[in-house]
Amino acid sequence: MHVTSVIVGIIGVVVFFKALWVPSDGMVFGITKFDALLCTGILILIAVWGQIGAIHHMMLEKKGEIF
Repeated sequence: MHVTSVIVGIIGVVVFFKALWVPSDGMVFGITKFDALLCTGILILIAVWGQIGAIHHMMLEKKGEIF
């Protein structure tokens, strides 16, 4: 779970920086700059929630509530 959220976060950062330096046509990976920035925000939120979920899962395992 940790590894997946880190990968999603890295993809979000790459898309963000690519969207910042978009050429004059306004397209990033075939979508508009605005859409790319929205996707970046969603990817970062997914990464954060993945990390929170992994930490919560580890805490439950430590307490013995999950096997």
